[in-house]
Parts: sequence; C-alpha cells; structure tokens
Amino acid sequence: MWEVLEEDLAAISIGAAAMGTGGGGNAYLGMIHLREQLRSGLRVHVVTPDELRDDWFLLAGGFMGAPVVTYEKLRQGHEEIRAVEALQEHVGRRIDAIAPMEIGGENSMTALSIAAELDIPVVDGDGMGRAFPELQMVTFLMYGGQPWPAALADDKGNAVIIQRVRDARSLERIARAITVEMGGSAGLAMAPMSGAECQRSIVPGTLSLTREIGRAALVARAAKRSTTEAVLSVTGGSRLFRGKVVDVERRLTGGFVVGHIDLEGFDDDAGARVRIDFQNENLILWRDGDAVVSVPDLITLLTTDEGEPVTTELVRYGIRADVVGIPCHPRLATETALRFVGPRAFGYEVEYRPLPRTGVTAERG
Repeated sequence: MWEVLEEDLAAISIGAAAMGTGGGGNAYLGMIHLREQLRSGLRVHVVTPDELRDDWFLLAGGFMGAPVVTYEKLRQGHEEIRAVEALQEHVGRRIDAIAPMEIGGENSMTALSIAAELDIPVVDGDGMGRAFPELQMVTFLMYGGQPWPAALADDKGNAVIIQRVRDARSLERIARAITVEMGGSAGLAMAPMSGAECQRSIVPGTLSLTREIGRAALVARAAKRSTTEAVLSVTGGSRLFRGKVVDVERRLTGGFVVGHIDLEGFDDDAGARVRIDFQNENLILWRDGDAVVSVPDLITLLTTDEGEPVTTELVRYGIRADVVGIPCHPRLATETALRFVGPRAFGYEVEYRPLPRTGVTAERG
C-alpha cells in the first residue's frame, strides 16, 4: 500500500496523459480537483491487486463522454461520486475499494477522487491499461464480468440506474445515449465485482506506472534532456516518427470525437508523412498506406520541446511532436481481448502486429 501525496500529482498527471493515447479527458483538470481534496485533509491510499481480499466488493469508476466536451463545459466535479453512491444504494452494499475504469487522462484522477471522498482504497491498476472509447473494451467485462447494474450521474443532480442489459455492447450503447442527454459527459459506476474477480481481470500496476512515467519526464525536463527518451526508458516503447502537424480533421459524432491527424516529418523523418486516425483516442498510425502501429498498442504524441502529451481535442496545426509507440499489457493482446480492442473492433481490416516488448515493459508483462 502507498499513499498519494500532493507532490505525486504532477507526475501522475503527466503519466496519465501519456497513457491516455490522446484521450481519457484532461488530466490537468483532474489533478487540480484532486489537489484541492488533499489540501482539505482527504487522503488516498493505493493497494495492489494482490492486497485485495477475495470477498471485497468493488466497482469501476470514471467519467463517460467525449473529452472535448469537458473543455467547453467544465464538469461540476462530483458526478462520479453520485454515480457510485447511486449504485451502492441500488445494490444495498457499500464498496470496499474502487478500481479505475481506465488509466489514461483525467479518468486516472477520477478514481482517486472517489477514493478520497469515500475514504476507501483505490486499486493499482485499471480496466484498460490505457484509454479506450467504449465500455465493452473494459477488461473487467471482457473477461467475464457482469455488465449490469451500472449508474450514471450528471452535474444537475440526475442519476440513472441501468438495471439489466443483454451484454457489454448493449451497456455501451444505452449508457452513451444517456450520456449525450446529460450534456455529453457523465459520471459512471459499473462492473460490480469481488476482489477475486478484480484480480483476474485488472491490468495491474498502471497507477504506479503513470507516476514513474511522470517522474522520469519531470527529471528530464529539469535537466534539459529529452523527455521522449525518458518516457520510453520507463515504458519500453519506441519513437515512431518526428514531425509537424499539418492537418487535423475533428468532429463530434455520436458522443465521440473522431477524425485524423496528418504529420510531415523533419530531422530523420524529413520528407515523410504519416496519418493517425482517432476515436477519442489514437487508434492507428499509417505510413505509405501501411498500418505501422494499431490498437491495442499505445500511440502517443509528445511535443518535441517540453515532451507534453498532446490530446486529440487540443492537437492543432504547427505542433511539433514525437509520435511514440508503447506496447500494451499482455492482457490486452489475447485472442479474447483483440475481439474488443484490436483494429477490427474499430472497423479496420488490418492485422494487429504487436510492438516489440523490451526492458521495463517486458518485466511488467
């Protein structure tokens, strides 16, 4: 067990933004909210999956919606708490711990905020090992977890219980429609499970990993060294391309931000051009018509000057960035998982070709 301190927040925020692969919401906004909670005297303790008791009752928590909405309309800040409280009331049992729904972006912070408010531990891990746009892509559901009941809550005091659904895809479709009606962003509590079930399905160690990534990035910035190389040294990833953003197409469709980013290369990649398709998160990197990297591996843009992760709602013409690839956790690359998070799950008729697994990433696997 370890305690999240205020001095950890900047590092976790940077690491979570990198793991968000362009999505997951604004990690900085989540950090500010959590910082104020800690300053008010609340505390957050993190437990490893191995420390969970088999009979503990857990939920996965986070926010649902298009990240771009949270820039245009700041969230009230207690939507996730209300969703958890509504689901606790529905099932008639208080949760013993909270599991992050996803570790990327702001959603890494929302689980910590829930833990602080309810005075319960948060699990060091998550249900995605990154950020993904849809609920059937959560490992707690992929590996046999129950997709119902679930709860959504908005900033106006509304709370909705989804009592029963046919499957995880139905949960995604129904919850997405409710989220759109709630203004495009809502707090979500889902995947009721025991401690034993959480241990079997969670992507472990990702909260610690975000802290390690952020710490490495901050040290590199202070020493005026390459932040990209620092991030890669922790994740075992590789730099795929260095270029300038020359075109962005972005539109809000069905509760998602979808589009593509074109980059024109410089330095070693001078004269080359790549395209990244995204649906909230970066999905696939194309070069000369070839799918170089695809989901479930992570594709992240880091600015070449500060090494700042660039999200899909903020990317714009002229940004100079390193495109880095990070191998996903093995739990996302199984035959079962690829049905939900491989390139074909997003409509691409390409084969998933895993990035090489080296260094720290191999050890985490």
